[in-house]
Amino acid sequence: MSGVGIGVIGPADPFAAVLAVVGTLWAGAPSYAMVVLWLLALPLAVLGGWFAATRITDRGGLRIFGGAAWALAPTFLTALIEGRPAAVLAHLLLPWLFHTAVVAHRSWGAAGAASIILAATIACAPSLAPALIVLWLLAIIIVLSRAWFHGAIRLLWMLAPTAVLFAPLAFWQAQNGQLWSVFADPGAVWAGAQVGADPAGRLVLASGFPTADLAGWMDVLDPALAAWAPVLIAPVALLALAAAVAPRWGAGITLLGVTMAGLATAFLAVGVSVSFTQGTPVAIWPGTGLSLAWAGLVGGALVTLDTAITMPKLRIAAVTVAGLALAVCALPALTALHGGRTELTNGPESTLPAYVAAEARGDREISTLVLTPQNDGGLAIDVVWGASATLGAQTTMLSTATSPQGVDISALAVDLLSPRTFDAPGELAAHGIHFVLLDQPRGSESDAARAFRVEAVTALDQRAGFVKVGETDKGVLWRLDAEPAERSDPTRAEQGTAGSIIALQLIVVFAALLLSIPTRASRRAARSQSRIVGRAADEPLVLPRRREDARPEPSAGDADEDEEQR
Repeated sequence: MSGVGIGVIGPADPFAAVLAVVGTLWAGAPSYAMVVLWLLALPLAVLGGWFAATRITDRGGLRIFGGAAWALAPTFLTALIEGRPAAVLAHLLLPWLFHTAVVAHRSWGAAGAASIILAATIACAPSLAPALIVLWLLAIIIVLSRAWFHGAIRLLWMLAPTAVLFAPLAFWQAQNGQLWSVFADPGAVWAGAQVGADPAGRLVLASGFPTADLAGWMDVLDPALAAWAPVLIAPVALLALAAAVAPRWGAGITLLGVTMAGLATAFLAVGVSVSFTQGTPVAIWPGTGLSLAWAGLVGGALVTLDTAITMPKLRIAAVTVAGLALAVCALPALTALHGGRTELTNGPESTLPAYVAAEARGDREISTLVLTPQNDGGLAIDVVWGASATLGAQTTMLSTATSPQGVDISALAVDLLSPRTFDAPGELAAHGIHFVLLDQPRGSESDAARAFRVEAVTALDQRAGFVKVGETDKGVLWRLDAEPAERSDPTRAEQGTAGSIIALQLIVVFAALLLSIPTRASRRAARSQSRIVGRAADEPLVLPRRREDARPEPSAGDADEDEEQR
């Protein structure tokens, strides 16, 4: 790809494919699809949680509880109010991954669907890859121990789309000596209110919250009172722990293993920094690991409620207490938008001044050099192509880079603000730069940054060949009084390599789509087995699947009598 930086050629993040699919849902305005996603996020989470619960219980009330509990997860609500698209999409995909993956050994249809959802999930949250691969290996061991060799082959296919999508990026990062960067969070890099990698921070993670503000409780209550917010998750946690001794203990222990895998992912992620924003390292967001842990926790609670609590009134009481506790826990996050405690705002259409956005309309290749003085006295440099710094233009190739990628113009940017005499407009135009924007750091501005910014304005005003457009709400803007060079295109060899890789990826994904299409034989095979995974052979169905299932089998005498009547 060559949509970022200057002369940066490399593989795109798999998350870009997920964004492309989401954007096609509103083809007229792809960006509006993300707005619709945010509006429908809660009902979509309930729907996904309900379908995942169908693999655990036949009871309609428990399925509804499972859907509501999944939508009220603290990590999901935090991702919504902080504006983390990748984390939101990963949380919405996880229940569908559970729904298909637990029966992937039964049919190729389930294996094909699970392979596509697995690839999309890891594309949104690469940090989940180690935990999901460990769970995948355990599933293969269980299947092989029962001599289900055809099931093992189906499970092997599950990793094919993910491996094909991530192979180019992993190879590129390995060539640069930073293979660990493949686990970086995709999209725009933003630190937010993350917890630390100290014991106190990991204690917050163990309580189910990805940030130190406890999903907004620290903003609405005194810190001493808000510290008790994790108690509201205790009912679900206690029900999940009881799944290990429930009649369906095999499923319960497996789901608790999923919880431990998610917590381990969150604990490791919060201490690993592979991304940078304006020179500041940012740790991997632990919320996606907590989403995986929440899946195991809610699943374990459903196993306990479905099999261990046999008294209907006691089951209703347990569901009511756990549901109300989660609803109360979610109140600060659900009311954050109305209380002005969220990062979501009615923002502008562009991250650049309106003048640049107007110039970039149509097919014009407009580039803007963005200079941001830092509070520590440094200078952050970025190049934005087009009318705005969009989500689709972000790439981990640049956000994880520890050395300059493509054409390094850092020295040129520093000289631009120095007294050195040289043809600054000509050199910038040779790299295709049209505008120079002097921004200011997000949040409070230190005295050093303010002084640097004032000196930078003076230096650029005195440079010949820079036409000052004026001060805007995005910063001070200058236009180059020179004809910028055309943007460089990839070589023919690079285009051929990219075409071959894309063709291979499309073939594998298309094969997975074909496998996921249900057939008459696959539907008949699915109906012949219980939807509930891990159900004992002698465990009765809670509700009949069809009306005829509710009637007892006719005896031989009854059959003869019916024949005489006919």
